[in-house]
Amino acid sequence: MTFQATKQQVFNRGVPPNSFLSELVAWGRTAPDDIFAPNPNTDIYSSVVEVLGPWQDIRHRKAAMLEVMRVLAGFESSWNWDAGVDTTNPTSTTPDTIEAGAWQVSANSMAFGQELKDLVSREVGSLDGNDFQRAMKQDHQLAMEYIARLLRRTVNHNGPVKRHEIDPWLRRDAVTEFQALLDAP
Repeated sequence: MTFQATKQQVFNRGVPPNSFLSELVAWGRTAPDDIFAPNPNTDIYSSVVEVLGPWQDIRHRKAAMLEVMRVLAGFESSWNWDAGVDTTNPTSTTPDTIEAGAWQVSANSMAFGQELKDLVSREVGSLDGNDFQRAMKQDHQLAMEYIARLLRRTVNHNGPVKRHEIDPWLRRDAVTEFQALLDAP
């Protein structure tokens, strides 16, 4: 795969590695369409519609989600799958509140939706905070599906999304590139 627009700078974090982008596109090609379908929640699509919308179809929505995930992972971990506890967060003190993985999610985020608990239970076999942290670092497919589903439930779990810090770094041309990459053989 050739990446150009998706290699654009994210804040002071640099650019995502090709390996991260390749995994993101591979996941996007197989991700269930229900993740991207319209829903009644105030979610990522309503949060970034002014930046990346209006939404055309599921394919466009999927590419926009990949762009949000690209930028958010830059903000949260500099695209580091193995990122751990945020030492600047005073509430990151228990297995359920400690962040993990590229998107720095914590087990307490499962409270935002039963499908989040069901996904983790099915893929991890447990809802335990330590198991959750380990899975978010090691199972990249799970981590991508989890953050996408979480962003469809709420924009309040990830500070850079909630505070619209990611918005200036989201790129329409990257969404267009993701669309082409999703369609490529």
